[in-house]
Amino acid sequence: MSRPISLALPARDPRVELQSRLQDAPLEHAEAILAAYEVLQGLHDRGVFDLLRGALGSSDKVLEIAVDAAQSPASIRSIRNLLLLVNMFGAIDPEQLGILTRAVPQALKATAQQPKPPGLWKLMNSFLWNQSIRRGLSTFNTLLEAFGRATSRRDT
Repeated sequence: MSRPISLALPARDPRVELQSRLQDAPLEHAEAILAAYEVLQGLHDRGVFDLLRGALGSSDKVLEIAVDAAQSPASIRSIRNLLLLVNMFGAIDPEQLGILTRAVPQALKATAQQPKPPGLWKLMNSFLWNQSIRRGLSTFNTLLEAFGRATSRRDT
């Protein structure tokens, strides 16, 4: 008859493994540790740690100031306006907004390269015959119409 094999595993101590890893860390990560020391020294030289210590020491006062600032009517309006702008940009098709963002620098560059402003006759001629200008005016006109409709609904 066979005898069972006795298996006696030594008790595993996770602290010993952590201590071993900690002792090997400076050798394995020497370059990263030196870079971190340089960053810490830079923060210390610029007084960032002193600032943080002061903020921690007076955290109640800092929190009180931050809450008071956030409760002001101007701050509340700013946050609301920011949310509205984020929603507006989210509703715009990125391709359409891309057309606008590429057109603005081109237009500014073309304007800056003109030696003198165009005459009245040239402007009128462009407005009447240039399809791109008429398309842009139509787009701007549509925007003004939508804005006017929204404003008139709000007034009633």
